[in-house]
Amino acid sequence: MKAMVYHGAGDIRFEEKPKPKLIDATDAIVRIVKTTICGTDLGIWKGKNPEIADGRILGHEGIGIVEEVGSGVQNIKVGDKVIISCVSKCGVCDNCKKQLYSHCRNGGWILGYMIDGTQAEYVRTPFADNSLLKLPDNVNEEVALMLSDILPTAHEIGVQYGDVKPGDTVMIAGAGPVGMSALLTAQLYSPSLLIMCDMDENRLRLAKELGATHTINPASGDVAKQVFDIVGEDGVDCAIEAVGLPATWEMCESVVKPGGHLAVVGVHGQPVNLQLQKLWIKNLTITTGLVNSNTTEMLMKAVATGSVDYTKMLTHHFKFNELVEAYDVFKHAAENGAMKVVLVAD
Repeated sequence: MKAMVYHGAGDIRFEEKPKPKLIDATDAIVRIVKTTICGTDLGIWKGKNPEIADGRILGHEGIGIVEEVGSGVQNIKVGDKVIISCVSKCGVCDNCKKQLYSHCRNGGWILGYMIDGTQAEYVRTPFADNSLLKLPDNVNEEVALMLSDILPTAHEIGVQYGDVKPGDTVMIAGAGPVGMSALLTAQLYSPSLLIMCDMDENRLRLAKELGATHTINPASGDVAKQVFDIVGEDGVDCAIEAVGLPATWEMCESVVKPGGHLAVVGVHGQPVNLQLQKLWIKNLTITTGLVNSNTTEMLMKAVATGSVDYTKMLTHHFKFNELVEAYDVFKHAAENGAMKVVLVAD
């Protein structure tokens, strides 16, 4: 089968790999129908995860058809169309019992990281009963693709950890796929203001279409001053950092009001400067995390019945054998107006 394979920093190749086989009784083999590329995959390509083995198939998002199941799989059947969760969960370890599935002792984020992932024609999915979600007919197939990762990630680590409540004011730093997903899922809680901050004017325009009440481009001047002009000098109830850079961290810590929340969703690859001498007195809650995927089913119901057009997030479509081109487009997202790319099986 064809797959996108990691061979070290700066070296990924679309090449032939053996079709996966069942290893454990709780495994399933899924034929990929649609997959996508995550910013995390770009980070792997750039060398941010040197622990990844040479020859690893990338990808942790996808929908597909179950082709084979192990003897211990009870709820997932051959022929089921399923969403593949980016988090594999055994359901029996101490962390799973606390719903801390991202730190499952036997799983967690392993697809496309510690085991072969979804950017392939077939994928082996561990703990199939817990890690695959049957896809109902009333959910758009391509929107369902976003339920693999970005929607639950933004919702759980950004919106829920940020304690967004009705009437709150929210600033989101970064209008990439996860930041835009935070914008979408925050609206489930009826905030009064949603401010999106990004350098890309195309993304800011899309943010307005998807529900942002205000947009800020840092190129236009001091971000904190612009936020205060909108919400008042105290700042916002919640700032969601969805990029993973020191600059966006500093932006968020400067605009949160006393008693507010700063939720870090961005993947940080270097230290940041914590202005603790200014923040200690503000009674802030600062959170970080990796998605647990425990709200995916709830979000699936919300996207099936909501009025927001989630498909606007899906800007580019490619055939599966065009994965190399898709990576290039996604890597140069600003120049190509790319938000989320969809790879469709041949």
